[in-house]
This record gives sequence, C-alpha cells and structure tokens, in this order.
Amino acid sequence: MTLRGWPRSLFGRILLVMALGLALAHALTFVLAFTERSMTMRRAMVSYFASDVASSVAILERLPATERAQWVERLARRNYRFALAEPLHAPEDPSQLALLVASAVRATLPAGQPVQVIDPHVPGTELRLQLRLADGTPLAVDMDEPRLQISPWVLGALALQLALLVGLCAWAVRAATRPLSTLADAADALGADRPAVPLAEDGPREVERAAQAFNRMQQRIQAHLHERMQILAAVSHDLQTPITRLRLRADLLDDTVLQGKLHADLAEMQSLVEEGIAYARSSQAVREPPQRVDLRALVESLARDYADAGLPVQVLQAVDGTCDTRPQALRRLLCNLVDNALKFAGAAELTLEAGVPGQWLVRVLDHGPGIPPADLTAVLQPYVRLEDSRNRGTGGTGLGLAIASELAQALGGRLVLGPRRDGGQGLEAQVELPGAAPANAC
Repeated sequence: MTLRGWPRSLFGRILLVMALGLALAHALTFVLAFTERSMTMRRAMVSYFASDVASSVAILERLPATERAQWVERLARRNYRFALAEPLHAPEDPSQLALLVASAVRATLPAGQPVQVIDPHVPGTELRLQLRLADGTPLAVDMDEPRLQISPWVLGALALQLALLVGLCAWAVRAATRPLSTLADAADALGADRPAVPLAEDGPREVERAAQAFNRMQQRIQAHLHERMQILAAVSHDLQTPITRLRLRADLLDDTVLQGKLHADLAEMQSLVEEGIAYARSSQAVREPPQRVDLRALVESLARDYADAGLPVQVLQAVDGTCDTRPQALRRLLCNLVDNALKFAGAAELTLEAGVPGQWLVRVLDHGPGIPPADLTAVLQPYVRLEDSRNRGTGGTGLGLAIASELAQALGGRLVLGPRRDGGQGLEAQVELPGAAPANAC
C-alpha cells in the first residue's frame, strides 16, 4: 500500500526522507540554541536587574519624599518600571525565575531588608517585586514578560544553510540513482531488432558490477535470439527440398483423389515454411537503409498491384505525406496485413492519415468476423491461431500478424489491432509510423 503523497520514484523517496531529516535536525538545533540563549539572557537580565534595583533604591532613599514620584518615571527601563504603590496581599511566586530574582535582589540590598516577588496577574507583567525604602515607603517593581528577539538574518542564514544541504543531498541522490535509470533505458532498448549497446563499466564498485552483469546478460540474450532465428530459418529452408520431392512423387500417383489430398497437405506445408522464413527475416529489417518515401504513392501502388491481380483491395483515403523509413520492410508489413484481411474477410481497405505531430497512421480494414478483445494481444505472438473465427481451414499459419508486429517494431512504430472505429463489423489493423507528420494534414 503506497502512502498518499509518497513519491513513486526512488530519487524522490530518498530525497524526501533526507530533506525531512535535515529539516527536523535544523529545527531541533534551532530550538536548543533558542532555549540556551533564553536561559543565558534571563541570567544576565536578573543580574543586571538586581544591580539596577539596588542603585535605584539608593537614589530614592536619598531624595526628599516629595521628589520621589518624579524620579520613579526617570528610573524606568524598557523591561521593568518602578512605582510607589502599596504592596499587594499575595503569596510569593514559587517559580524558578521568581526565586532567582528574589535571591539576586536580596544579595544587592542591605541585609534584613524585606523582598517579596509575586505574580500580580496583570496582562503583560510577569512578576512584581515588592519592597520598602529605609523610611518605610513602599516600592513596587513590575517586570515585563521577557521577549527574545531573533534577528531576521539568523533565520535567513538557517534557511540558506538548509537549502544548501538539501541541494547537496539532491545531487548525491541523483548521482546514486542515475545508474538505475541508465540500466532501465538499456533494458528497454534491448531487442532482437536492435544492436546491443554495452553499458559503460565505470563508477562505484556496485554500479560497475551491475553494468558488467548486464552486458554479459545482453550478450547471452542476443546470442540466443540470433541462434533461434538461425535455427528457424535453417529448418524452414531445409524443408523446402523434401517438400519439392514429395510434390514430384505425388504427381506420379494414378489415384487423383489421393494426389489432390497430398498436394493440399504439401501446399499447407509450403505455406508454413515460407512464413517461417519470412518471420526469421523480419528481425533483419533494420539492415535496410532508410530513405525518403512517398507514403501515399506506396499505399496506392500496393492497392493497384492487388487490384491488377483481381483481388478486392481499395484505398478509402490517403493524404499527401513523406517520411524517412525502410520501404521494402514497410511494403512487406502492409502486404501481410492485406493478405490477412483477404484470407479472413475476402476484401481489404486502406487509409493513410496523419496522427499526432510526428506520426503517420496506416490502417488496413476488413469486414470479416474480427478478433475478440481478449485475444488482440495474443494473436501478435508467433503460431497463435483463433480456431473459432480464423481456423486452419482458412490457411492461416499464425505467423502473419506476428511478422507484421515485428516489422512495425523494426520500423520504430507499432501495430495496434482493434474493432473498426466506424462501428462496422470487422478488424482494424493500425500501423503507427514515426515521421514528420504536419498537424493539419488530416
């Protein structure tokens, strides 16, 4: 189960964990530094406050009683004020700050002078110090709540430091996860129709070992694929000789019924051999040099060739367009799709359209029984036949669509099968080809 908002990439997850850890560590460091600074400031404030109270008491005791009210305002400070007020009847405040203030003030005043620290319950005033002058005049000192101010540059410096650390972490995580992306790209590019490109065997020890293992695996896969194609081509080629001998011997039979059955079986075997060879050759399409091709001319000429042979193949729509592709491989691809439509529907229709910018769409449509949606992917595999709608009696070998799919991939595109988009019955085989298709060509 993936948490909501949790990144899907390994880079995002590692970076998020490290960034949160750094942010929490920064916040904890700031709180500890703030607390320690607050405690230091309170101790310094209490020491300064006690000395100032002792000096202020000495001044007030030497002044005439009529002048003390004027001097009380002059002795006020930013954090505390003096007042000639009767003491409040309240118990002493038991807080640690109150005890610290009382102890410090008693140490600076003459011995035996009464000092009481209470909580006056006045908004904005934290403590009140109550004492009496030498002639018995009451004196109150109200202490404001201490406010620790933080300079804006401190917060800016902390934010800059955190951003710098997160940036360095992002660089380190990217450097650690980049080999995984490179490995994934190399694995996606691996195929029978693409030349093997080895990974660079450098970097940290673990990355170097992974690259070496991948290169060895890539070589083994390429060797197995090449061997498979060679075996298929060799078997298909070698079967043609005994098939030819069997056909000649069947011609010598006097039983015309048996002769016809043998010729039918041999024709089916010949079809299997030819399509086996074609499938083995499909992966070699990349060896054909690409060239500029007029797609409309290619599609229309293909339809005319079939029409000249008396086969019902027509072009419904074809826009003007050219692209760089391999014409022979593309013609083989379209011929396989047209032959497939002729086998199972008796007729074929072609269209050429421009898809999204940078893509051409060639569609081969028929009015046959179609393919169930659950089998659209399976029929692109070699030797897969659908017995219900496309049975052995139709002459299908199960290689036509597989060859077309291989050729489409070799051309840098793909083959997509589905029901006709116009709502009619039949199959629509869409070939997506890369090319500089104009956006307004449709």
